[in-house]
Amino acid sequence: MQLTLWTYEGPPHVGAMRIATSMRDVHYVLHAPQGDTYADLLFTMIERRDTRPPVTYTTFQARDLGGDTAGLVTDAVQRAYERFRPAAMLVGESCTAEIIQDQPGALALGMQLPIPVVPLELPAYSKKENWGASETFYHLVRTLLLPMAPAPGTPRAPRGERPPRANILGPAALGFRTRDDVREVRALLASIGVETWVVAPEGASVADLQRIPEADLNICLVPEVALTTTSWLERTFKMPSVRVVPIGVGATRDFIAAVGTALDLDVSAALTAESSRLPWYSRSVDSTYLTGKRVFVFGDGTHALAAARIATEELGFTVVGLGTYSREFAREVRAAATALGLEALISDDYLEVERAIAAVQPELVLGTQMERHIAKRQGIPCAVISAPFHVQDVPARHSPQMGWEGANVIFDTWVHPLMMGLEEHLLTMFREDFEFRDDSAPSHLHSAGHETEMPMRAGQAPPADAAAAVAVAGTTATVAPVEAPASTPPVWTPEAEQELGKIPFFVRGKVRRNTERFAEGHGVRTISVDTMYEAKAHYGK
Repeated sequence: MQLTLWTYEGPPHVGAMRIATSMRDVHYVLHAPQGDTYADLLFTMIERRDTRPPVTYTTFQARDLGGDTAGLVTDAVQRAYERFRPAAMLVGESCTAEIIQDQPGALALGMQLPIPVVPLELPAYSKKENWGASETFYHLVRTLLLPMAPAPGTPRAPRGERPPRANILGPAALGFRTRDDVREVRALLASIGVETWVVAPEGASVADLQRIPEADLNICLVPEVALTTTSWLERTFKMPSVRVVPIGVGATRDFIAAVGTALDLDVSAALTAESSRLPWYSRSVDSTYLTGKRVFVFGDGTHALAAARIATEELGFTVVGLGTYSREFAREVRAAATALGLEALISDDYLEVERAIAAVQPELVLGTQMERHIAKRQGIPCAVISAPFHVQDVPARHSPQMGWEGANVIFDTWVHPLMMGLEEHLLTMFREDFEFRDDSAPSHLHSAGHETEMPMRAGQAPPADAAAAVAVAGTTATVAPVEAPASTPPVWTPEAEQELGKIPFFVRGKVRRNTERFAEGHGVRTISVDTMYEAKAHYGK
């Protein structure tokens, strides 16, 4: 565990807490010291939930370690049952309690409570939060449904004349926009005549979980949470599943088509009735302003893959970096990165991610709360697309990521910062033009001094557009740079870095690359302001 660094995921018992918090009548008894109770704040502060998580802690202290810590477990379980009367109980331990080996799950099972008790074995020092949520949801569903499982080889009963039903599995507390996404997916299903049967774990009860086999289809909406469960339901109850996550216009079409195929429905009308404005923009002349914009994508597996597809196929961006902190989805992300000609970044070290972003200098970062801070330090716009996130990424308004409306939200979130940046660039570019001077009269009055460009004020920095022009010219330069020996990159002086910061963000990376290429080709080891303008003159020929 990286105790000295911020991490993308918490320990696996936080994942279990997410499942308990999502449901209505499930209680979680956690064998943990008082210091491990901090996770309560994640739900009340970030998601603005009006109740604390349904968790009872044993809260053992140092002086308890010399006595009967197992007794603390049974006492806590009994008190929790008597006070809350849950329909099912989860029992596990935190990373700290794992060391003392009390096996709280086994102790709780031995108490013979009149409700289902699910013991959780979540290895805190080898697994993390999403895996813990997935395992908890799977073991809870399996415990409740295994007594109802048909004999092996039993065919699934036909649907008959009733309307088709689908379960939506995976939405959980602290999932990125999942509550809004469920609303959109419900609407998509209704548009093709499919009834949403059970949504779980978010908002579900134990009785709801027991109704899962009554549906005709399982939708694995959040693979990080529900993939293991849907796979088990396929094997045990012969329930088909759809694993297409409808993020983006293309994926939404694929989702509707997959549901139609699984349920033998005609969905052609729904495929032609899209209401997203994103395709309109992509077909418009305005989209050419952003064609080829360099984007770095990082997040959980599901959202990173979706973002890479939208960026390349629907907005015309160029993905220059793709990665995930979810090692369980490393194979899928590596395959997507290879298709884009990239090497995937599989890491849970945000410092490594920061170095990767700095190396490619993208014009937009699509990432987590971590990448928001990284991009801010590097002066690059960022849109948060994945957990972990903070309270500003839980808007009060309806703001999904999935479905047609989700595509609109993505369009607003990704495109507008770049377009606003373009406006800022134009204002900066012409700030020193005589017609844009604050002390100038309107151009139609033909005031004196408007025939020639006004000189710079004493001590005034060169206009930012001068260096920015390097970026444009550098892409089509006819002068081949001199081959530089393999060595470390040139060092920028503080003055040069300051000058670089004056250049609009969406061409800044290109200016940096062109200047470094010029410096390396001419044996310059320290880049100064003069070097920047020499590079401009070189590539501007």
